[in-house]
Amino acid sequence: MGRVEESDLGRWRTMAASRVLAALADHTKQDISFVPVKDARTERWHATVRGREFELLLTGTKFFDARAEKGGGGAVDLASHLFGTDFRGAVAYLRQKGL
Repeated sequence: MGRVEESDLGRWRTMAASRVLAALADHTKQDISFVPVKDARTERWHATVRGREFELLLTGTKFFDARAEKGGGGAVDLASHLFGTDFRGAVAYLRQKGL
């Protein structure tokens, strides 16, 4: 895998979850009828990744999987969640997609 540079980690920590999702998922669709309750910036997205369906609430860099009731923040966490992989695997997916 090679060393992960601080500049990469910093970029991935601040990258919008919607951008990461769009790059990693096989298919995405924003639910435009969704009305956020806690934070007006929150969006609901439906995504398919390797045949698995996700319903995600995205707010800035953070995500929450409504079906699995798990969340996190940053591109590495989201990639790890979507692909069910560890840090190294998540970094590999992010690099593969040019993020």
